[in-house]
Amino acid sequence: MLKRGEIVLVTGSEGKAKEFVDLASDYGIPIRWVKYAKPEIQGERLEDIARFSAISMFQIIGSPLIVEDAGLFIEALNGFPGPYTSFVNRTIGIQGVLRLMSGIENRKAYFKSVICYVDEDSTHIFVGTVDGSISLEPKGENGFGFDPIFVPEKDKRTFAQMEPQLKNRISHRSRAFSKLASFLSTKSLKGREFHSLG
Repeated sequence: MLKRGEIVLVTGSEGKAKEFVDLASDYGIPIRWVKYAKPEIQGERLEDIARFSAISMFQIIGSPLIVEDAGLFIEALNGFPGPYTSFVNRTIGIQGVLRLMSGIENRKAYFKSVICYVDEDSTHIFVGTVDGSISLEPKGENGFGFDPIFVPEKDKRTFAQMEPQLKNRISHRSRAFSKLASFLSTKSLKGREFHSLG
């Protein structure tokens, strides 16, 4: 049973859910994680994948919800793994990507987060990106996914070497979420207003 004003977060990733709950708390947004393997389509755009998943889940849950799709885009690999980031992480993993990058000097990459919000009236997309580079080896114990090999610009640490609070201030996910929070601060959900604290 949802509490008044709660938004459902649909994801099967515990690491992603924790970051979202922390971000939502910073903005005073009530959020509830529903652990669910969301339906996905094969596509070349994160926006299309997130929108399909969110609309599909809304038809099941029937409450305001968000779904996020995120990807790591590596310049020297023509944007790979991009929308296939989750699959690549499950199959070849960090070491597989590092092997693909062996001997490549251009280490530029960026992380992109696409959050899709759906309610009974509308669907909205919020995008956040952070530029950086691929490290030569994994570093750090925090985070999840490809965090141990992604170094955000203007820093020498990987996401996995950062404390969660710092990553949440500068990450692609936090940038997308801040846009969602701004939207929710002016949107009424069944007469209940969300007020952003950030």
